[in-house]
Amino acid sequence: MGGVGILRISGIHALSIAKHICYRNVSTINPRTAYYSKFVDGNGSVLDEGLILYFQSPSSFTGEEVIELQGHGGMVVMDMLLARALELGARQARPGEFSERAFLNGKLDLAQAEAVVDLINSTTSTSAKLSARTLLGAFSERVNQLVMALIEIRSFIEAAIDFSDDDIDHLAGGEIRDRLTILIERIDHLTAETRVGIVMRDGLTIVIAGLPNAGKSSLLNTLTGINRAIVTEIPGTTRDVLKERMELDGIPLHMIDTAGLRDSEDLVEREGVRRAREAMVTADHILWIVDDENEAIPDIEPPGLPEAVPFTLIRNKIDITGRTADVIRHNNGTTEIAISAKTGAGIQLLKNHLKSTAGISENQEGEFIARRRHLEAIRRARGHTSSALENLSISTAIELVAEELRLAQMSLSEITGAYTTEDLLDEIFSSFCIGK
Repeated sequence: MGGVGILRISGIHALSIAKHICYRNVSTINPRTAYYSKFVDGNGSVLDEGLILYFQSPSSFTGEEVIELQGHGGMVVMDMLLARALELGARQARPGEFSERAFLNGKLDLAQAEAVVDLINSTTSTSAKLSARTLLGAFSERVNQLVMALIEIRSFIEAAIDFSDDDIDHLAGGEIRDRLTILIERIDHLTAETRVGIVMRDGLTIVIAGLPNAGKSSLLNTLTGINRAIVTEIPGTTRDVLKERMELDGIPLHMIDTAGLRDSEDLVEREGVRRAREAMVTADHILWIVDDENEAIPDIEPPGLPEAVPFTLIRNKIDITGRTADVIRHNNGTTEIAISAKTGAGIQLLKNHLKSTAGISENQEGEFIARRRHLEAIRRARGHTSSALENLSISTAIELVAEELRLAQMSLSEITGAYTTEDLLDEIFSSFCIGK
């Protein structure tokens, strides 16, 4: 409930429905101009008063005739207005139907339509800015450039299918090979940018794990700036999974503090350990915390970590041992960071490292917002383009080259909706809220 409530009607009967609700003569109003009117029921009794706005087709969000009735935001008042509109032949919109109609009527492509709900659901100012850029077409433009490059190469390949074998041999070793190589590089660059866009939209789930009393809860409190977790010198204080959200230079981070991993006869602590291991499996990254005072702890390859989840070794309590805060990168790819969660030493080094794990370099914030389905489509396009390049050296496989490039084009076109299926549209728009 808010100060202003809006009833939006879209479709060929929007104006005729508004004529029966509004006391003002709707036939005389100009598009994109606000007019005052009383809103009445079937008996002429006043339900509310407010503003009427008319958006003429095709210059509306949906591309259809659109009327907006802006009244007071009380639920009862809005319900009465809605009931009156339904009585006059309107029906209630499905979730995301306004954006879906905008897509079907060519007002937005699919990536832009998704950006509408991403903008609404933004959790940081950076993700909101990137969603707005995607809504304006920044992501779609990059995708369309690759599609056009594929079309140009496809046209040349398909024309060459009817040429002689000598011409095909010349084709295999010439300009097309170079163009495909460059195209793959461009797809790889878009893949990296899309990963950043996904992180900016969804955030990273960071699990803080380790043995009891290593300083996991202290690190959670220090990173988030909130005394969220109880900190004591008694090992095993944390018995459950604690979740806290934070923002790191525009990146949403979902921080999870877990129970210390050890064997225990305590039923509650054992359940906490089970939940800790469960959280680790679904994490994007694990911070494995060790007490720098304890020399017996394996420092490079901690036991029991999920193989598929990357981790960083965090040596805590350097305020006690006297170690200097620093970052060490080992030959096996493991990164070790020495910090003090108590004094804050090395915390900025850790934050910089978390940004790098997200694929974001210094002063970079991304180019657009993206979703995991976009990344999957780009990966498939990359695979088909690579297969086309491999088949290009086989003179008898020129038809396979053309087919692989066609499949690559279709994969990329799924992002913008130039090629899509009804099932995909239903899945995407059903996740929107009603009224969008």
